Amino acid sequence: MEVINALGRRKAAVARVYVSTGTGNITINGRSLETYFPSELLQYVVKQPLSETETEGKYDVKVNLNGGGIKGQAEALRLGIARALCKIDNEAFRPKLKSKGFLTRDQRQVERKKPGRPGARKRFQFSKR
Repeated sequence: MEVINALGRRKAAVARVYVSTGTGNITINGRSLETYFPSELLQYVVKQPLSETETEGKYDVKVNLNGGGIKGQAEALRLGIARALCKIDNEAFRPKLKSKGFLTRDQRQVERKKPGRPGARKRFQFSKR
């Protein structure tokens, strides 16, 4: 099997994912999954598409990840892995991933700060007199 690539985004994070057959290694920016995401919860989020399709240990995942915070990066990586798995076998994997919501891109972004205000929606304290 050749290398399958996919893109995942969440907030300001962008994950470029390259999937090939292998032993289940996940490499992020040259580091292992456990060192890049020390939190067990974020490791679980990243592995969700693989565990849902029962393909853990069958594919090696190499990722270039930049931008955003750790939570956004983990969710961008989840979307990228799910999209790559759909490219590998669309009929088998797509219904499972779609039902769990792993193929839906979360488009929510931070609202910009408006002029004359301290934040996006907050206003300075009003004084009548």
